[in-house]
Amino acid sequence: MITLDLGRLQGPLLIFGGPYGNLQATQALRREAERLGIAPDQIICNGDLVAYCAEPQQTVDYLRRWGVVMMQGNCEQSLADGSLDCGCGFEQGSTCSLLSQQWYRFCMEQTLQSTRSWMGSLPEQIRFELAGRTCQVIHGGLSRNNRFLFSDTDEQAFAEELSLTDAELIIGGHCGIPFGRALSGRHWLNSGVIGMPANDGSRDGWYLLLETTDEGGLKACWHRLAYDAEQAAQQMRLHGLDNGYAKALLSGVWPSNDVLPTPLKALQGQRLTLSPLFI
Repeated sequence: MITLDLGRLQGPLLIFGGPYGNLQATQALRREAERLGIAPDQIICNGDLVAYCAEPQQTVDYLRRWGVVMMQGNCEQSLADGSLDCGCGFEQGSTCSLLSQQWYRFCMEQTLQSTRSWMGSLPEQIRFELAGRTCQVIHGGLSRNNRFLFSDTDEQAFAEELSLTDAELIIGGHCGIPFGRALSGRHWLNSGVIGMPANDGSRDGWYLLLETTDEGGLKACWHRLAYDAEQAAQQMRLHGLDNGYAKALLSGVWPSNDVLPTPLKALQGQRLTLSPLFI
């Protein structure tokens, strides 16, 4: 397990996941970070640099030039290992699994071997201290990086994961929908992703800001990211990826709810709202 320890940091920190090869969303996030005055070394991407969208190599190159802190998700791990599939944890034969065969093959063809090797050198988790709290950034779960953990996943699943770390604050990604939960005196946050909508009927991506408060605590705020989704979808069509994910960029609705718990399936297409969480 490759762990990067960033030591003691000062806020604000911007944390995001899932660029997914969506260059337009990645460019929009950089503009937003520059507007907020957040330097690249205060920005963390928690994995899945490439996946569904049409410009995987260009997106990785852009992120590397930008200089943000990056870690590997299951997509980077699979590409670096030369695996036959993305390792996303989709159920075999499901719509998500069938669609992944197309985009994973595309990512393998479109990324350089040197890029895939570099992906394998990325950390699998990142630790730091912020406002006196020990924090750990992961991709999916601590037990495995492709574990889906949602806002309404049962507490036992979170308890299993929390038993594997001493961190007070865990920030994950992977599942595509941002959330925050307090769990037995600790907190589990999901940053959301920028490269696909959150299945809420809007085209926006999401990112997370962690800021220190005057009282010495932390404030977690989730923010929408608007970008040129039309251009991103057009790029997918031009590259032969005219599929459910290209449509999702415009509709804000995922092509399948296979991975979702039943309560979240019922919320498809309903606009997501998230209140700040004080830690």
